[in-house]
Amino acid sequence: MAVETSALVRRFGDFVAVDNLNLSVQRGSFFGFLGPNGAGKSTTIKMLCGLMRPTAGSVRIAGFDLATQPLEIKGSIGVLPEETNLYERLTGDEFLVFAGRMYGLPVDEARRRADDLLELMELTDARDKMIVDYSMGMKKKTALASAIIHRPKVMFLDEPFNGIDPVSLRGIRSALHQLTQHGTTIFFSSHVMEVVERLCTRVAIINKGRIVGEGTIAELRRDMESGGDSTLEDIFLKLVEAREEDELLSWL
Repeated sequence: MAVETSALVRRFGDFVAVDNLNLSVQRGSFFGFLGPNGAGKSTTIKMLCGLMRPTAGSVRIAGFDLATQPLEIKGSIGVLPEETNLYERLTGDEFLVFAGRMYGLPVDEARRRADDLLELMELTDARDKMIVDYSMGMKKKTALASAIIHRPKVMFLDEPFNGIDPVSLRGIRSALHQLTQHGTTIFFSSHVMEVVERLCTRVAIINKGRIVGEGTIAELRRDMESGGDSTLEDIFLKLVEAREEDELLSWL
């Protein structure tokens, strides 16, 4: 398995953000991790990446144990958080070469991959501009390129497509699928259900810190006894027990 958790818990005082989470994500899969705001998605991803210590439970990533092999895990993963923090006084080209070198790539290989990624992300013309002058979408694409450059075994993507234009998005989706075909596992969190439904081979839905549904779209439809034309959004809303529209702002 590429990602495994056992009885994973994270508490903040008396509040339980993640409650006995058990996940098994196969190598080479495109795995969607969904949930409403405050459900525990970002907290889970931070724990899986070693950015936050679990209160209890265990994590294994790419065969490594988080408690005893954190450096091995960090060298095996790529991470794109929802909020990007880049070295904005570097150019896009400098930043990608720097990222490649930090992951141990020889300088010539880091430069070659940086060139390829800048072209993929439609950033070639901006390669010599400082990142501080990039738009939000350009910064997001630069951060995504830095997460890909070392061809990680597992990639954690938290809302990766926010601010990215449709032309670049098509190429990025193709590159991510190519990564999975070569064995990389994509752990993908997004609120855009159509994108998740189109990309992911399997999904898990978390609500109030607990998994409330997991499987392929077909399996979730069957478990929910939903019709064959039910969308992922329909299934999601049922599982998280979202309020009906007519229950909102009744005074309107």
